[in-house]
Amino acid sequence: MGHFIDLQAADGTAVPAYVAEPAGAPKGAVVVTQEIFGVNAHIRAVADGYAAQGYLAVAPAMFQRVQPGVELGYGEADMKAGFGYKTAVDALPAPGVLQDLQAAVDYAARAGKVGIVGYCWGGLLVWRAAEQLKGLSAAVAYYGGGMTAGTEPARKPRVPVLAHFGDRDHWITLDSVEAFRQAHPEVEVHVYAADHGFNCDMRGSYDKAAADLARQRTLAFFAKHLG
Repeated sequence: MGHFIDLQAADGTAVPAYVAEPAGAPKGAVVVTQEIFGVNAHIRAVADGYAAQGYLAVAPAMFQRVQPGVELGYGEADMKAGFGYKTAVDALPAPGVLQDLQAAVDYAARAGKVGIVGYCWGGLLVWRAAEQLKGLSAAVAYYGGGMTAGTEPARKPRVPVLAHFGDRDHWITLDSVEAFRQAHPEVEVHVYAADHGFNCDMRGSYDKAAADLARQRTLAFFAKHLG
C-alpha cells in the first residue's frame, strides 16, 4: 500500500502526492498523472501497479491549486465536476500546475531515471511536460485529451514519447491522431480498437485487451529508457 506525502512546488505551494514504493531497490521512477477525477482509487491502483513492476511511483494531486482533496468517480456528476476543476486549472497563470509536476519529477529522481505517464487530461499534461520539464527520460500519454488539437501538436518534446489512442474515442478524432502522427514521426503512436478511457477498469469504456497491450508496450518503453 502506498501513502501520501506533501511535495513543495517552486512557488512554495504544498502539493499532496500518492507514493507507492517497490518491494526492493527501485529500477527507476514513474510519475503518474491523473485524469480529471483526481488521485482516486483507480489512479492509486495504477501507481501501485508500477511499484509492483519495480518503480517508485508518484501521483501528484493536480487539482490542489483549485480544489484540494478531489477524489471523484466516473458518473455524469463526477464528469461535470472534473471538467470544472480542469477549466479552473487551465485558467491559472503560467506555469500553472506544471510546477507541481516538476516537484513530483524532482522527488522521484531519488530512485533513478524518471518517466511520466498520464491518462486523459493527464495525457495532455504529459505531452506538455515532455517539452517543458527538466529531469525526464521518457513520457507516455494515454488518450491525451487535447494533445492532437489546436496548437498542442506544435510542441517539441525533449524526451522519447509513446502515445496510446482509441479508434472509437469521441473526444479525440482519428483524423487528428493521424495528423499528429505525421507531424511527429519521432513519437511512437499506437491506436487500439477501443474507446476513450480504455485503460480504466472502473469505467464502462474499459477494454482489457487494449489495456493489457498498451501496458505491455508502456512497460517495455520504460524499461528501454529508464534502465
